[in-house]
Amino acid sequence: MAREPYLKVTWTDEVTGRPGYLVIDRLGRGVSSGGLRMRAGVTLAEVADLALGMSRKEALAYEPGLRYQPLGGAKGGIDCDPLDPGAAGMLRRYISAMKPLLQTYWATGEDLGLRQESIDAACQEAGLRTSIDAVLPLLADPDAALKGLDEAFSVTVDGIGLGDLAGGCGVAEAALTALDLVIPDRRATAVIQGFGSMGGATARFLARAGVLVVGIADSEGVVANPDGLDVETLLLTRDEHGRIDRSRLRATDEKLPRDAWLDLECDVLVPAAVSYCIGVEEAPRVTARLIVEAANCPVTPDAEALLRDFGVIVVPDVVANSATNSWWWWTLFGDIPAEADAAFAKIRTWMRRVVTDILTESTTTGGLPREIAHTLSERILETR
Repeated sequence: MAREPYLKVTWTDEVTGRPGYLVIDRLGRGVSSGGLRMRAGVTLAEVADLALGMSRKEALAYEPGLRYQPLGGAKGGIDCDPLDPGAAGMLRRYISAMKPLLQTYWATGEDLGLRQESIDAACQEAGLRTSIDAVLPLLADPDAALKGLDEAFSVTVDGIGLGDLAGGCGVAEAALTALDLVIPDRRATAVIQGFGSMGGATARFLARAGVLVVGIADSEGVVANPDGLDVETLLLTRDEHGRIDRSRLRATDEKLPRDAWLDLECDVLVPAAVSYCIGVEEAPRVTARLIVEAANCPVTPDAEALLRDFGVIVVPDVVANSATNSWWWWTLFGDIPAEADAAFAKIRTWMRRVVTDILTESTTTGGLPREIAHTLSERILETR
């Protein structure tokens, strides 16, 4: 029998009548960690699935001897289009309603459709110090810890903040590790769906590692070039919603329909936008040898089984996209300094070890990488 989450909350906005949700999958050290997303049509079941995934991400980040030890997993969701003129007001009302839980049990941050600055502003308006107030009692010196985290968030590398880059560094390292194991000794190509904080940063790290980014999808469509896109120009001229400035494309770049990202020839496919975007209908269109999940739950379980029959390896989200969460806590608890080089070194070392272990066991046993990651995380949770 499946274990029930620790807490499920459904909230109805008094202004719009639309719902919002919070699921705390479990507590660790008395609190839980997980982002807040805003998406039209988000469901309680989706949020619960993501909260369970956060528990697993927390577990996989466990390392003996660190000040940061795993928390529980949680997730919040607001049923609203982030481009809706009323989105900011709905966010403020949701945060106000969830204030008691944000004070005690739930530490949150940005997720799909929301930026950290917007969440911070809503929290402060509600009388909260931060969006992670629930974790502060675990710290010996909360003021010093928050100062260090603020310093880390103020770091930029070539025009992009470290808070955005941390997650993409992890996804890219997961992809590079898998490439070394599956397709060594060749210059690889990649297609990325989603060009927000996670997808954009992943594109930068892959391109700088020598991978040709041959396609990028945003909400307006797909841009592609078999010889590689100019990732840096596209990154630094995108808008706040991750939309590419088409006026900055080169003459040799192509503009394609929005769903063409699945059909582009590549070695690595990185879904970095919405959940459940690769199902059994989409799986036969995948040309890549590797899918690295930068989004939460982009590949459905049935599709993953089908993809394995096609020889496609899926590096699961509970590993690949977990670096943002871990970086927050490594920094806050003082395990790494507020510096880009230290952050990237820690993320790369940790990600390469975990991905190598999981893919090696998958090759040995024939199990899906996701199943192996889940088993490993549950084993860790049982002993914590």
